[in-house]
Amino acid sequence: MYQHNRLTTNNFNFFSKLANFDYLLMICILLLGFISLATMYSTDGGKILFHTKSHFTKLIVFTMMMLIFSFINIKFWFSIGYFFYILIIGLLVWTYLFGIKSSGSQRWIDLYFINLQPSELMKICIILCLAKYFHRMKLENVNSLYAILSSLIVILLPMGLVIVQPDLGTSLLISISGLAVLWFAGINYKYFIYTIMGFLISLPFIISFLKPYQKLRVLTFLNPDRDPLGAGYQIIQSKIAVGSGGIFGKGFLKGTQSYLEFLPEKHTDFIFTLFSEEFGFVGSVLLLIIYAVIIYRIVAIGATSRSYFAKLFCYSFAASIFVYITINMSMVLGLLPIVGSPLPIMSYGGSSMLATMFGFGIVMSAKVHSQQSIA
Repeated sequence: MYQHNRLTTNNFNFFSKLANFDYLLMICILLLGFISLATMYSTDGGKILFHTKSHFTKLIVFTMMMLIFSFINIKFWFSIGYFFYILIIGLLVWTYLFGIKSSGSQRWIDLYFINLQPSELMKICIILCLAKYFHRMKLENVNSLYAILSSLIVILLPMGLVIVQPDLGTSLLISISGLAVLWFAGINYKYFIYTIMGFLISLPFIISFLKPYQKLRVLTFLNPDRDPLGAGYQIIQSKIAVGSGGIFGKGFLKGTQSYLEFLPEKHTDFIFTLFSEEFGFVGSVLLLIIYAVIIYRIVAIGATSRSYFAKLFCYSFAASIFVYITINMSMVLGLLPIVGSPLPIMSYGGSSMLATMFGFGIVMSAKVHSQQSIA
């Protein structure tokens, strides 16, 4: 009788969790995955080659991972916040000492089945850590000097380890993810103003420490035509491809800029360029609508969660996704310098997709366990 009751209870709990699952968010994620796979197929010239096969495998594996994570109690994600942060800090140190070198950067760890980029995981890890930090903090202590300095150390430490790789773009994205938590935790807006003013004042000093290729990216952003066949080539071809797509695009597998190899690295950070050329303004708007629904659902999940930790994580993750999308699309349109920011799920890259799906898994966990409070 006892075993029967236990089995019935477990089944009830499982089906209750299944009923609480956010199916709209899941559908949008799967739809985005399908679009990314079709676009990757196009980058391979309409053939199932390396990028398509690899992207498909990662989509399947990481989607299954997300589903498994969603059924894990939100208390577990709360409990590992600090541990996970320390773990990724350790991996960043390991990367600096023994990481794989490629194109002048040392950002990856060879795990045989994947070249892991710990800095991508830090984007999620820093939200997890700071959300836990502010969870039990009284509102009157949020703006204390101790809380602010502690938070800045948590943000600046991984930033420094990523900058020396060197990877300025990812370090800035990590800082944005961390600052998003501080904003939603209730840090006074005047501190953000001070931070922006301090950044602007120290900008000449920061520029003096940039690598030559980083300075070249800034100069190319200001005037791409100064070197149209060199540093400015990528962004010029990107804008040509986006503009040539028109209202409805040239059609699937008919993008001339991409197929004639005018656009380098189109499968990574510039994946939106290829998509926009083939599907035009209408397709781009539909893609933005899918992203908007995803962000809306993440915010809605945070709003209905009982635990403050879940609220902070969802709000900050939604803000981070919004910033990643904005920076990537602004970059390929020439509105921002090229900083190496992948488009979530769309861009090719295992570490980026792993981090994004990991974040979605925690969001889903917050939804499934929305009535779960954390003391």
